[in-house]
Amino acid sequence: MRRSAERTLRSAPSKISFEQGGPPHRPYGVPPSVRPPARFAVPQPTMIPDIRPYRPGDDLAAITDLIHRAYAVHLQHGLRYWGTHQPASDTEKRLRAGVGLVMLWQGEYIGTVTVRPPQPESSVALYRDPTVYSLSQFCVEPRFKGQGLGRRLHDHALAVAREGGARTIALDTAQPASALIRLYQGWGYEVVGECDWRPQTNYVSALMARPVDIGAIS
Repeated sequence: MRRSAERTLRSAPSKISFEQGGPPHRPYGVPPSVRPPARFAVPQPTMIPDIRPYRPGDDLAAITDLIHRAYAVHLQHGLRYWGTHQPASDTEKRLRAGVGLVMLWQGEYIGTVTVRPPQPESSVALYRDPTVYSLSQFCVEPRFKGQGLGRRLHDHALAVAREGGARTIALDTAQPASALIRLYQGWGYEVVGECDWRPQTNYVSALMARPVDIGAIS
């Protein structure tokens, strides 16, 4: 689906320096139109969700609705992520592009991410690197944010990448999404370049990466 050229990378993966830092992420408010169904349980501080690989029998419509709700806040700020409007067919395609993970709580989908192996045909040089895995379609149900679930899902994805032999994990997000960039910096990522998926999006993306094994990050 992505059909655009990579912009300049400031450094190659083997020469990237990584730093920690950045204040904690403060999620935007969730507009009433994208609030989850009332059947969702109230999140608990000690909740431990189930995280497992995507299965053919999973409800793609429900997962797609989750992605739309999670990305809707960015659309409110003028950022047209593909996740704001992608069809269920693309959700499935992206889940199958690597190890698709789903996070559930009391039978409801509350998060998802796909761990992609190296992409030899990518327009982004970093994603072509045979030691680099990447994250895509990463989101958590807005009502369940603030419980550390995004970090839990991320760390599970990191373990999947490590098991696959990755040395570096990478992702990209909108350059104007400063809160997300600070969040990822707090998890050890550093901006290493940029890429451009327009016209599928309406922004230039910050390309971020970190070593898979970076040690404990608070």
